[in-house]
Amino acid sequence: MVELRHLRYFIAVAEELNFRRAAERVHIDQTPLSRTVRDLEAQLGIALLVRSPRRVELTPAGVKLLAHARMLFTRLERVKRVVRETGARYRAPLRVGVADGMAQPRLSDCFVGWRALAPDIPLEITEMPATELSAALRREEVDVGFSFGAPDDDAVAQEMAWAYPLEALLPPDHELATREVVQTSELLAFPMIACRLDRLPGLRRQMDAVRQRYAAKPVIVAEARTLVGYVIHVAAGLGVGVADAGHTATLRRTDVVVVPLAEDIRIKTYVLHKHRHHGLPDVLQRFLAHARTLHQP
Repeated sequence: MVELRHLRYFIAVAEELNFRRAAERVHIDQTPLSRTVRDLEAQLGIALLVRSPRRVELTPAGVKLLAHARMLFTRLERVKRVVRETGARYRAPLRVGVADGMAQPRLSDCFVGWRALAPDIPLEITEMPATELSAALRREEVDVGFSFGAPDDDAVAQEMAWAYPLEALLPPDHELATREVVQTSELLAFPMIACRLDRLPGLRRQMDAVRQRYAAKPVIVAEARTLVGYVIHVAAGLGVGVADAGHTATLRRTDVVVVPLAEDIRIKTYVLHKHRHHGLPDVLQRFLAHARTLHQP
């Protein structure tokens, strides 16, 4: 008997085309994940994947099942919401996906303001990797999301919510650490810490644009998987870094010095939602309107 878990695990493998990443995504070990997908193939009596030591590919049957499984879960989410909304004492929550490990004060202000504006609507906040946010929006697992920017997707709309000035992050013994302000080109002349494109894609693209503009030949000495890891690399003296003022405001460390940049360079935070053929739900429209009030050029 085909169960929902069979399809959920198959979707993860089909979208990642990698069993290790798929197992991390659904939070199980790789062995039971592989066993479940093989069980699904056995029940259907057809191969869904072509497995080789170097890659995984979908068979034509696998492509067809992926499309129908996605539609099934989308419909299931809609059914669940409709059933919940029929409850006299139930109000559907606003489900927000927060990517990139964000800890900006303006994001918290957004949520606090929304709870004051709509106290009768529960708020559910889910942290997730930036690479999963667009897919979660498409499947309607979340209603709205925040990120430093997602890859272009015809199904997902994104607009700038706010922008924070970029600031320098330096180890205390660095020669620029005593400055009141630092020229961006001068900072970027030193070996830098970057964030990994596969982990923080939106932030990496924004920072790459700054490096290309202000540094002739930027030197990247290390890449961090998370914002916390990024700060640790700088504190360890492995290189200099940059971060938006929203996140530097949350740092309370003696091993990292924050210095403003001379130029007004800003890191953008985006709010994302899925395009809806029949228009956005009223609650989502209200939340987006509220988020726009926090925009500061």
